[in-house]
Amino acid sequence: MQSPSRQNIASGAPWEESIGYSRAVRVGNVIEVAGTTATDGETTIAVGDMYGQTRFILQKIEKALQQAGAGMQDVVRTRLFVTDISQWEAVGRAHGEFFGQVKPATTMVEVKALIRPDLLIEIEVTAIIAS
Repeated sequence: MQSPSRQNIASGAPWEESIGYSRAVRVGNVIEVAGTTATDGETTIAVGDMYGQTRFILQKIEKALQQAGAGMQDVVRTRLFVTDISQWEAVGRAHGEFFGQVKPATTMVEVKALIRPDLLIEIEVTAIIAS
């Protein structure tokens, strides 16, 4: 039996090579998108704005999914790591704008910190392309 092919999707982030990770990985019809934050190279986007960071991240995720041959409609799972759970409504509003009709299984948890203090949220997703 032949193993499904593997496609690594790079974003061009400087850490991908030094740390050894991909923005997304597609194996067969399953796509895993790595934890994604509101950064554009070295700059944090929407500093202090949970809603703005969430929207920016979901746009980055959408681009990675497109590179893997999928779209937001294929997302079956989202995981949201927030540094302030009291801002869940801002996160939920942005999440709903992208997934209101898709309704993936979703988890949101508060974490002590992310890799940089100005990052408020990190999101990862799983997508499955229907055959």
